[in-house]
Amino acid sequence: MFGSRLREVRLEHGYTLKQVAEGLGVTLRAVCNYELGDREPSFEILIKICRFFDVSADYLLGLTDY
Repeated sequence: MFGSRLREVRLEHGYTLKQVAEGLGVTLRAVCNYELGDREPSFEILIKICRFFDVSADYLLGLTDY
């Protein structure tokens, strides 16, 4: 759920994987792995993702639909 929601909000904002990686201070491969579900972000990175996209962690984690 997390990976697909992350990809969804990234595309809604019109960002490339590279732009997200640079904005979060992580590697491009890390963002790819998050979206593919091969890796989960740390709490610190999850918070950065929420702030970067102005979205709740509950949404990204599949706990709410908004």
